[in-house]
Amino acid sequence: MSLKKESGIVSVIPLLVFVIIFLGGGIYFDDFYSLPTPLVALIGVIVALLIYKAPFAEKMDVFFKGAGNNNVLTMCVIILFAGAFATVAKASGSVESIVNLGISYISPQYFPLGIFVIASFLSFSTGTSVGTITTLAPVVISLAEQSDLNASLVGACLLSGSMFGDNLSLISDTTIVATQTMGCKMDEKMKANARIAFPAAVLTVIILLFLGNSQAKEIAIETQQDVNYVLILPYLAVVVLSLLGINVFVSLLLGVFFSGTLGMIYGKFDFLEFVNHTYRGFTDMSEIFLLFFFTGGLAALVEHFGGIQFMMKFIQKRIKSPKTALLGMGTLVGTTDFCVANNTVSILIVSKISRKIANQFHLSGRDVASVLDIFSCYVQGIIPYGAQIIALIELSKGTISYPEVAGYAIYLHLLLLSALVYIFIRKYKKSDFQMSL
Repeated sequence: MSLKKESGIVSVIPLLVFVIIFLGGGIYFDDFYSLPTPLVALIGVIVALLIYKAPFAEKMDVFFKGAGNNNVLTMCVIILFAGAFATVAKASGSVESIVNLGISYISPQYFPLGIFVIASFLSFSTGTSVGTITTLAPVVISLAEQSDLNASLVGACLLSGSMFGDNLSLISDTTIVATQTMGCKMDEKMKANARIAFPAAVLTVIILLFLGNSQAKEIAIETQQDVNYVLILPYLAVVVLSLLGINVFVSLLLGVFFSGTLGMIYGKFDFLEFVNHTYRGFTDMSEIFLLFFFTGGLAALVEHFGGIQFMMKFIQKRIKSPKTALLGMGTLVGTTDFCVANNTVSILIVSKISRKIANQFHLSGRDVASVLDIFSCYVQGIIPYGAQIIALIELSKGTISYPEVAGYAIYLHLLLLSALVYIFIRKYKKSDFQMSL
């Protein structure tokens, strides 16, 4: 194709239009999801198609390649299956049984901490934060409603735990991309990453204990309905299958059939209603599906026409030492993630320039891989149009507020602070491990 790079600020105008309308609308209407998010992304796409100088057919080709990117389609399919499982599980009584079990045996003051720990373990074991959120969100939101806890608080605990586990997981996409592109071993990266992430996690646990105590209201066990332990099995099966390394699509699909079968056995619905519950779960996720589609295409257009490269050059000019090198690479990947809303893709985009910077300042691959993963993790977990936040908001049916979730995402903020402290107090010397250009 004969596409040309745009010069200067022009290359990032479509992205700025998307972000300004999204954030501006959220502030003006006091609701970040008052405007249909997919349509806001579509406006950015239209602006890109209008201002970028190239044949229209070729620009559309770039858009569709981005919208049909493997990572984008993977998230889309996960969201569809998760929606179906959540809807069928709720209709069958599985969610209600798990909520009753939790309230009967665990004091509500420990719900925030428990959710953070469980999400961390599941995400670390499965390597997917989106899959963890979509699996646990219906139960977490119901627990908040039944225990009078702030839904945004428990939602933020689920988000934080999911990002913590995903960030350290050896089978996470971000870990694989970061280690492969930086030429280091996964266990080396995990050890370096853990030195930054674990202090933040420990502080988060302490803070959540205090938050849980201050917000929880005791609920008498006798007021709860009896727990049907059989109806808990579909959720247990999905978690166990995920921990065993079964593909998330397969796990969720089996969960749908398992929940549906139990729902029909216990007379919650008949076969036709089961089919309709499944389809309703798909349609409930249509907004997220469209958002991923349009933002995937928009990100491809902005990157192809030089928007990402423009921002990279701007940041690269300010790198003068090993400390500013790590900080600059973190800023690079964070800015890129802010643009494309995909941390795996963001790491891949900045990997080449990061290798050059790392070699210039004699930085080890494990440190660079950790910084890239952590900074992209932070931005991905905070931006209101990221897959994790969007899935959480959608599955909560409007009970979660984005500003509150962002504020309560304590682990993510502490993770960023821990990374900054690590960068500025670390003693730098020529590494025994050098990456080749």
